[in-house]
Amino acid sequence: MTTFLDEHGVRITYDVYPAKTPKGVILLVHGLGDHSHRYAKPIAAFVSAGFTVYAPDMRGHGRTGLEQWGGDHSQLGHLGPGGLRAAIANLRQLTNIIREESPKLPIFFLGHSMGSLQGQILINTDAQRYAGVILSGTAYRRPGYMNAGDLNKRFAIPGGNGYEWLSRDAKVAADFDKDPLAFTADTLKLFGVIDGLRLFGTPSKTMARVPLLIYCGSDDSLGGEKSVLKLGEAYINAGQDDVTVTVYPGGRHEMFNETNKEEVFDDVISWISERTSS
Repeated sequence: MTTFLDEHGVRITYDVYPAKTPKGVILLVHGLGDHSHRYAKPIAAFVSAGFTVYAPDMRGHGRTGLEQWGGDHSQLGHLGPGGLRAAIANLRQLTNIIREESPKLPIFFLGHSMGSLQGQILINTDAQRYAGVILSGTAYRRPGYMNAGDLNKRFAIPGGNGYEWLSRDAKVAADFDKDPLAFTADTLKLFGVIDGLRLFGTPSKTMARVPLLIYCGSDDSLGGEKSVLKLGEAYINAGQDDVTVTVYPGGRHEMFNETNKEEVFDDVISWISERTSS
C-alpha cells in the first residue's frame, strides 16, 4: 500500500503489483461504488502476463474514502473538495508517479465504468501520455446513451439484493452485497448536479492519437452495445485510427467478473501485448 497527497490535501491510497520483468504498466481505475481490491483476478492475470499494475482507491472510495471521511461508511462515494475535476487530476498525478518510477515502460490506462468515464475526460487532453487506453463497461457520454436510472431494473429477481446487473455469476452480486467497501452507484445522489453534468461530453478532435480498446457486455445496463458502438464511431470521427470495439454476447456490466472472464482477460492482454511489441 502506497499513498500520495493531492492538491486539496486528500490522501490517495493505491497498490502496486510488480511484474518480474515488466513489459509495461497498467493504471487500473475502478468504478463508482467499487474499490481496487475487487480486481484481484484481472490484476493477477496482467502481472502474470508481464505487466506491472497500479490500482488506486479513488476519492470517496475504498481505503481512500474511509480515511477521507473519518471512517464513516455512509459517506463513501462523495468525492470531496474539488469533486470530479480533482478526481481526474488525481489520475494525472498518479500517471506522473508511474512515469517517474518506470521511465522507459509504456503506460496503459484501463478504466472500468466510472473509471472509464473519467478516463474519457482525461484523454481528451492527456492521451499522449499513454501507449493505449482500455475502456471497460463504458458508455458514450451523451444523454440517451448512459442509463442514469435503476441499473438493476432489468435483472431484478425475487429475494435479490439489487446487484444482479453486475454479472451473470450470482456469487458476484452476493459478494458485492457483503463487501463493506462497496455501495450502490447512484451517480446523481453522490456527485450532485454540477459534477453529474460534467460527466457528459464527446471525444475531442484535438486529442493526440492513442490506441483504444472499448468493450462491454451486450446486456450492460449502463451503456451496452448501442452506446459503445456509438462511442467507437465518435472516436473514429474525432480522428482516432486504432479503435477496437468488442461486445460480449450476454455479458453484463462487469466483464472482469463475468462467466467468461478468462476470455476477457486474454483479449485485453493480447490487445496490450500487440501495442507493446509494436
